Amino acid sequence: MPIRSVFFDVGETLVDETRMWGAWADALEVPRLTLFGLLGATIARQEHHRQVFDHFGANRLARATDRMRSVEPLTPGDLYPDVLPCLSALRSRGLFLGAAGNQPLALESALVSAGIPLDVVGSSERWGVEKPSPEFFARLVAEAGRPAGEVLYVGDRLDNDVLPALRSGLRAVLVRRGPWGMLHARSAEAGRADGIIDGLMELPELVDQLR
Repeated sequence: MPIRSVFFDVGETLVDETRMWGAWADALEVPRLTLFGLLGATIARQEHHRQVFDHFGANRLARATDRMRSVEPLTPGDLYPDVLPCLSALRSRGLFLGAAGNQPLALESALVSAGIPLDVVGSSERWGVEKPSPEFFARLVAEAGRPAGEVLYVGDRLDNDVLPALRSGLRAVLVRRGPWGMLHARSAEAGRADGIIDGLMELPELVDQLR
């Protein structure tokens, strides 16, 4: 089936999360390297990323959460530099474009306010369901208004993005960046993706090939 719609994961696909993880380290009052190292260990153990906060205790985490309320969920510098050129190239091909991930409503609103050229922006908080749940991908397909086989999902993770998208009948591409993407691209299961790319500027040509 031809690809008519492309949906993107958000964190480490469209958005470089370095600033936000650095802000969390500052809020927790630990060196950034400490938090980044703990996050890497959490990822390597295939744990949910929120489990990195288990190292700090409830009181410390509560104080940090309060401090994070003043941190902007998205700034222009957080977008990877290939995002807008990629979206422009896909738009010129007449594709329906969207973004949806396991994100808070605040980040969804920030993406909309930033004027990024997307037809649909969704979040797990607003939809009430998280990846890798099949219901998440069913909602995504409904938003696209196309059969699942005509929808391509692009993300940096096998467990949350590529494999559940494939199980739901979508096409899927793994982007090899961010800590998950770099690790997951080495897995044998990465070969199940419709493609593995190092950046989003490779995506329009790949979409042409898949179409």
